[in-house]
Amino acid sequence: MEQQIQKEKIHISGLAALFLIFSIIAIISISLFIFKAEPHIPIFASIMVLIAFSLVKGHSWDYIETGLKNGLKEGLTPILLFILIGILIGVWMLSGTIPTFIYYGGQLISAPFFLPSVFIITAIIGISIGSSFTTAATVGVAFIALGTGMGFNPAIVAGAIISGALLGDKMSPLSDTTNIASAVCKVDLFEHIRHMLWTTIPATVICLVAFGFFSFGNGGGQVGDFAELPKVLKEEGMVSVWALLPAVVMFGVALKRVPAIFVMMVGIIVGSVMAFVLQPGVQMAQLMDVMQNGYTGSTGDEVIDSILTKGGIQSMMWSVSLVLLTLSMGGLIQQLRVMERLLIMIQSFVTSTGKLIFATVATAIGVNVTVGEQYMSIILTGQAFEKEYEKQGIAPKNLARVLEDAGTVINPLIPYGVSGVFMAGVLEVPVLDYLPYALFCLVSPLLSLFYGFTGISIRKREQVKG
Repeated sequence: MEQQIQKEKIHISGLAALFLIFSIIAIISISLFIFKAEPHIPIFASIMVLIAFSLVKGHSWDYIETGLKNGLKEGLTPILLFILIGILIGVWMLSGTIPTFIYYGGQLISAPFFLPSVFIITAIIGISIGSSFTTAATVGVAFIALGTGMGFNPAIVAGAIISGALLGDKMSPLSDTTNIASAVCKVDLFEHIRHMLWTTIPATVICLVAFGFFSFGNGGGQVGDFAELPKVLKEEGMVSVWALLPAVVMFGVALKRVPAIFVMMVGIIVGSVMAFVLQPGVQMAQLMDVMQNGYTGSTGDEVIDSILTKGGIQSMMWSVSLVLLTLSMGGLIQQLRVMERLLIMIQSFVTSTGKLIFATVATAIGVNVTVGEQYMSIILTGQAFEKEYEKQGIAPKNLARVLEDAGTVINPLIPYGVSGVFMAGVLEVPVLDYLPYALFCLVSPLLSLFYGFTGISIRKREQVKG
């Protein structure tokens, strides 16, 4: 069977590749923006289109199934991570870890500086641990609750969280995407990080100014009475300095560069122990129920209870099912060599530095939109344009920077992308709602384009320093 599949090499034409990509984008766009559908069905419909195309071309079901399986293999780690994050949030609510973050955050951060503070804190944590997922699922969840209590639009708060978390993920030497980008382009890791400052610093300044503007006059307690939230958390016995221990231990483990799954497990174990220590009435059955179904607020205040009711495996099943569908679609696209054909077509148009940077940005975003996976956007785009950068005498660190600016940070803006699904799931804000406020993600590729067409910061291969 495997030999038969190996013989089935797709020689897809450029026209057919364009037809498939535009069909998929049209199906998804019309479904999301016109019919306001959940992304699952348009992704499923796109899979049907790809399967139908494969059958018309005479390919066996084994060949199609191999594409589906290859796509799903890529999803095993993120799916397990999604499940662990659901458990972690529920356990940390029960142990008081997230309520304690909310309580002390409310004491330390005033409304006029709330959004810039969220952006800065999530960026620092993201750089420290190298994971936008972990950042959003821990302090991000606390900031969403805090911001909602203060009367901020949750979409704006989510935008600040995601902007900071992605800044941290992009600039951290511990980040998977940062290491992948430097490895694909054969650039020293810290040289890659230094070169990214050209886009990261101005993007950070823009975010701070914009979030500062959004903060003034936007938090007025329109959603419940924030003044009561710290008092209620304290009265319910949900606040304790010791409740921060699971976060301290988990972040400490993350600094050791161990796999994210192990980090999450440590956070769950320590959080579970602290739940029994700090909440004496907790029984094993209750802990297991929280892991499965999430924590349910029972303060008696409807608004506060809605803020505290979070987590559990079941809360992540919407996200898991969407990731399964998206990665299946991506596996079929890879199996049919669709992106491979399109990349060959794009390369023929890159006759100048500006056009080359534009093509790289467009391709990285295109892979994100089509496949829904940020790792593939970095790897495929990097491999496709490596020779062209060499041909034009442009240092590979420029390519690595563009891969991050248009690959890593774009995935959270895709409603069916792995990062987008995750962020929307844990922060409970739809991607299309927070998208206009995820400023760091929106500005970064624009800065790459600016530098590409002006030549500023574009280093040639013979230029070693800078």
